[in-house]
Amino acid sequence: MAQKPLDILNGALNSPVLVKLKGGREFRGELQGYDVHMNLVLAKAEELKDGTEAKKMGTVIVRGDNVVYISP
Repeated sequence: MAQKPLDILNGALNSPVLVKLKGGREFRGELQGYDVHMNLVLAKAEELKDGTEAKKMGTVIVRGDNVVYISP
């Protein structure tokens, strides 16, 4: 049986994820929580520039309507 998207997110809790946002911004961090609107809480988050350079951000909250994809 196929997994639902929120089942996959639940399996990625407390693990590193890559999140791409509208406008091209990317964040990498540990997924600490989420809700049905895909709002995300990332710990130890870093904003990636050009896919490699990272700016340390700490804990961030990402609004779900800005999320393009989440890669566990």
